[in-house]
Amino acid sequence: MFKLLMSWNIRPGYEDEYFEFVVREFGPGLAKLGVRPTDAWYTAYGDHPQILTGGVAEELESLQRALVSDEWRRLKEKLLTYVTDYSQKIIRASGGFQL
Repeated sequence: MFKLLMSWNIRPGYEDEYFEFVVREFGPGLAKLGVRPTDAWYTAYGDHPQILTGGVAEELESLQRALVSDEWRRLKEKLLTYVTDYSQKIIRASGGFQL
């Protein structure tokens, strides 16, 4: 299993639109691409990304295919209208919270 880890900060004033998008489009869109959402963490205080989230895929190749798809580009472009400091990386999934 491989895990896509993502982090970002929500743009001030976009919180409602952001949460609506994540629930209605981003999460389901990831699942449709074969990336099963596994966790989402909200940082309430501290000097860390506000959101940490992840999703898994069985094989590295399927995750890489998802990340070059037109649907992923559309989802990510829309996400970037609501967030700043976006970061992503792929790691081997080991269960539990991972950075």
